[in-house]
Amino acid sequence: MRSPGTTSTAAEREPGALLREALRYALRTPTVGPLAALAVAVLVFSLTTDTFMTPENLSLVLQQTVVIGTLALGQSLIILTAGIDLANGAIAVLGTIVMAKLAFEGDGPAAALLLGLAVATFLGGVNGLLVARLDLPPFIVTLGALSVVYATSRLFSDSRSYPVTSDLLVFWGHGVHLGGVLVTWGTFLLLGLYAFFWYVLTKTGWGRHIYAVGNAPESSHLAGINVPRTVLSVYVIAGLLYGIAAWQALGRIPNADPNAYQTANLESITAVVIGGTSLFGGRGSVVGTLIGALIVNVLRSGLTQAGIDSLYQDIATGTLVVVAVGMDKILRRGGTRVHR
Repeated sequence: MRSPGTTSTAAEREPGALLREALRYALRTPTVGPLAALAVAVLVFSLTTDTFMTPENLSLVLQQTVVIGTLALGQSLIILTAGIDLANGAIAVLGTIVMAKLAFEGDGPAAALLLGLAVATFLGGVNGLLVARLDLPPFIVTLGALSVVYATSRLFSDSRSYPVTSDLLVFWGHGVHLGGVLVTWGTFLLLGLYAFFWYVLTKTGWGRHIYAVGNAPESSHLAGINVPRTVLSVYVIAGLLYGIAAWQALGRIPNADPNAYQTANLESITAVVIGGTSLFGGRGSVVGTLIGALIVNVLRSGLTQAGIDSLYQDIATGTLVVVAVGMDKILRRGGTRVHR
């Protein structure tokens, strides 16, 4: 018999208490829920379809995740500052047009690539200036940029597509076979980018400033953080990531098309939100965003394999976003601590 002064160990607790503690931990850790959802989705589609776990389909899921995952990484940085970017897909499309058209018309592939990256970075910087220096709402700025950049893509391309023939521009579409699954170099680049920004956000002063600005910009200013410069730097780096996503996209598509990736902005936001990053800023993890990008593509692939109409797929994805935002709102009201 235990003496009155002793406390129970984890092994001696009631199963109900252990379950409640596990649930509280899961709610405090933003990557646990998305990881569990990904595991459940993979299990369900593996059991309900004959083609989901084939090497060809798994390779396709990974390739689809590369572009959206890179766009979502830039989106994550912006959302962590309590902003949002509706133009990231349009910027990436313009990047593909610039790279492919210049290379097709005889300019060197390296020069075309660098100019495409520069254009995407510049556009990210313009959005950042409008948000950080003029204090305009990110939603309005990037909504306007969405229309402007898509129109510019059509004007610059003469509303036609350009074949992608340069080995340099399609490099990220090549890869190696691991266990029968084609893993492209773009996948390795994606993982490297996420590892780098995980380190930057969690181990550097710039990363801590991003979280601080997203949580409380006025308090950050009083603490000596240059809030406009931090926000501007985030949009510039996000623009560069959109340019990299454009380069990755050229490895997947035979032609650079101004009408491509029409819903990439919404898919990237979906990946960020499902991955546990708060739309209200200051909370979240790029690891969760990577898991969210995988969830988006696993869900679409699995539902397609199951013969579900694409409209119902959109309904399912939209429902997940609303539920994720609702959970985030509940956790914020409850003052739940969220780990990075």
